[in-house]
Amino acid sequence: MRLSTYAVTGVASGIGAQLARILKEQGHTVIGFDIHKTQTNIDRFIPLDLSDPSSIATAAAAIDTPLDGLCNNAGLPPRDGLEAAILQVNFLGTRAFTAAMVPHMRAGASIVNMASRAGHGWPTGVEQVKRLSALTSTSQLAAFIAAEGIDATRCYNLSKEAMILWTVAESEAMVNRGLRINSLSPGGIATGILADFQKAFGDKMARNVARAGRPGAPEEIAQIAAFVLSPAANWLKGADIAIDGGMGSFNQSDAMGLDVLRQSTQHDAP
Repeated sequence: MRLSTYAVTGVASGIGAQLARILKEQGHTVIGFDIHKTQTNIDRFIPLDLSDPSSIATAAAAIDTPLDGLCNNAGLPPRDGLEAAILQVNFLGTRAFTAAMVPHMRAGASIVNMASRAGHGWPTGVEQVKRLSALTSTSQLAAFIAAEGIDATRCYNLSKEAMILWTVAESEAMVNRGLRINSLSPGGIATGILADFQKAFGDKMARNVARAGRPGAPEEIAQIAAFVLSPAANWLKGADIAIDGGMGSFNQSDAMGLDVLRQSTQHDAP
């Protein structure tokens, strides 16, 4: 296995910290980005505040070695009072940072965007995502939020819908540059911000976690992120991968009345 150099945002905790650990255990070089300083399981730390355009530019300019991959893991949870910050950090800032990092990437490099199962409502949110995507400055966010009439939970869902659709939109251009881009959509993960999701999504989340048997572990998401970053996933391009312990399938089966198929399979079993 060829050893690589990977960049990981949100590296100080949760999924990002676990991804850095896994990549280091595989022998790779890890450049970590976060608003909170850490030296754990990384070779170099670069401060990054995705709410600050100057910090984004400075962080990207600090890269002095070719990269084999970037995991855009940093993000904010659905917390009241953070509406504008959620849209900026989770999508607009991440998009700007990625654009600044692409020139540092080797041919064959992989970009992994951390979306969410909460972004799977994108089919009904496409037009709102387009309106968000058209914003060019953080100063426009307050007016956008007021005009759209959205709260922190909707801002979070919208930011993750945008991550999924941006990944799709960028896929062909990235392929033409010799790069890959994919998104991952975790659901119900036991990190330090799980309580924010429990408050935002309430009984719906509780039911989903109960049906799955438990929330996911950060390392379980990180293991899949490490694979998608790696050359072993070279034919995976423009995809969104749900990592939710089956929660999405359970809900889809309910919505489509697919229990009849399950019963039929049971009846046909020898």
